[in-house]
Amino acid sequence: MPRLTATADERLWVPVTGSLGLRGRRHRKAAIRMLLDSSRRQMGLETPSGRMAPWLMSQFVPMIMKRMDGRVPAWVWRDDPELLSATAQLQELTPHLRAARAMMPMEFDDTEAFHSPHLGTGERLVIDLPRGENAPPTATYTWDTGSHLVTLTAMSPDRERFGTVLGAIDELARSLRLDDDLTVGESNVLRLDPA
Repeated sequence: MPRLTATADERLWVPVTGSLGLRGRRHRKAAIRMLLDSSRRQMGLETPSGRMAPWLMSQFVPMIMKRMDGRVPAWVWRDDPELLSATAQLQELTPHLRAARAMMPMEFDDTEAFHSPHLGTGERLVIDLPRGENAPPTATYTWDTGSHLVTLTAMSPDRERFGTVLGAIDELARSLRLDDDLTVGESNVLRLDPA
């Protein structure tokens, strides 16, 4: 199974995937708190999430993501982890997934072409709803490789500052690539760099 990798700028992004234990803990907790609070606002609940749930989730999320074996890498914004989180996903393109994508709501038709040196031409969709809406602004990048669907989704609860980080999200999306292992013989593994 292929894996997703990216060359995220370490001055801007902190990886959530692979940051076990104390390393990256503060950023993980802040990002999880932001995601939980955004979900609560979407459901119409105004009270913020407590401290215990983000802490517990920050302990288990890296282990769960590590078990996903490179299929779901995630990053948070270094300077303000509650401002922005980005998650990439690799899914096998089944007929069910193709049908679900074909039945997406109309606002998902407003995509624009987006080129990546590693994945080719895909689509970018920026949804920044007007004030008063509960949904946070998002940017979604999608590539259809024929056998897999590669998606990067970035979300922020801050509508005013979201536009200022779109360039950095674009750069992260352009650095995404697939790494695949090819078995040579019975026990040797050869990893090919897509470049």
